[in-house]
Amino acid sequence: MKATAPLLTEAIAVEKSWTAVFLDLIKARLTFLVVLTTLVGFYVGSTGPTNLPLMVHAVLGTALLASGAAALNQLIEREHDAKMQRTRTRPLPSGRMQPSTVLVVGGTLSCAGLLYLAVAVNPLTTALGAISLLSYLFIYTPLKRVTWLNTAVGTIPGALPPLMGWTAARGQLETGGWVLFAILVFWQLPHFLAIAWMYRDEYARAGFKMLPLVDPEGHRTGRLAVSHTLGLLPISLSPFVLNLTGPLYLAIALILGAGFLWVAIRFARRLTLARARLLFFVSILYLPLLLAVMVLDKMK
Repeated sequence: MKATAPLLTEAIAVEKSWTAVFLDLIKARLTFLVVLTTLVGFYVGSTGPTNLPLMVHAVLGTALLASGAAALNQLIEREHDAKMQRTRTRPLPSGRMQPSTVLVVGGTLSCAGLLYLAVAVNPLTTALGAISLLSYLFIYTPLKRVTWLNTAVGTIPGALPPLMGWTAARGQLETGGWVLFAILVFWQLPHFLAIAWMYRDEYARAGFKMLPLVDPEGHRTGRLAVSHTLGLLPISLSPFVLNLTGPLYLAIALILGAGFLWVAIRFARRLTLARARLLFFVSILYLPLLLAVMVLDKMK
């Protein structure tokens, strides 16, 4: 019994290691955000009792699709990821997985996600999922090596999951779904500009054309962070205007939006590493808090 204990411990360690590798491959934290926004889109878009089986189908299909997209993105960018300290430990640059394996895994997950959405949800949600996948892999990803506008383009596939949740619940595109889409679009830019400023030297070494590389003084970077955080504030109030949420959401959305804007203004005034990190941290807090209150104070 004692002799088998070390072997059992080693086997568990190996299993955890491969689990961690797989989670890195599918960008688990990003995929979780995709799942969360899809779930919120479905719940807020539901009228009457929530169709729980359909919600599970929508979330599962979107999770499969997002996981596959993340793996294929890493396959495309593996040589560039190897040049950045923050990404060199990913499965491909570290040698833990081979490109052929990632191609099979990513392709299988992506196709499975689209097929699942088509069979279990509806054609419109499937079409939005396909647009998200294709624009992420074949427009946004290559643009990262061509122009700093890739960040703006990348907000589109990143903002489609809540719209997919809405169409999964209602079967059609409506104003409420587009509002959720717009919230994600405007939230992403200050979030990713903070990341781009923090890691601008690494992005330069990897050959990625981020705004801070063509804007070394940071004037445009700061202005865009402020303008999109400012634009986010009225858009975030739209769920209340559309009677999707109540006064509690309105009050908290105002507080969260004002706080986010103030941090963006401070970042624009002095583009230090500390203020970029604070903007990044606040952006991470802002979105789940806003979505949580949206769910808690849903009106119909």
